[in-house]
Amino acid sequence: MKVALLISFLLSSIGIAQASDLAKGKELVEKNNCAACHGANLNEPLAPAYPKIAGQYADYLYYALRSYQVANNPNFGRKNAVMASQVAQYSDADLRNMAAYIASLPGTMVIKK
Repeated sequence: MKVALLISFLLSSIGIAQASDLAKGKELVEKNNCAACHGANLNEPLAPAYPKIAGQYADYLYYALRSYQVANNPNFGRKNAVMASQVAQYSDADLRNMAAYIASLPGTMVIKK
């Protein structure tokens, strides 16, 4: 059952950036004032506890945002009171739009080899 849910989730997240409305995502990100914690261009967090999210993969961002909505689910949820309150009112389409917009931003995350 868990495998079927995971496969369903993965298949539904394919093509997030292509099927999303970047303008709507930008509007929602600005409305939520995500920069208050994640910093300028969502790439300069105000504290080490806040991640850089600009340029992150859209599917990862969507999964993270969705996980905050279902924080009480031990198999899928992420517990963070601030993030849970930030994303509580948004639809699946809204989360996908926000994820696609954030992914479209230039980020400075690098992989050290």
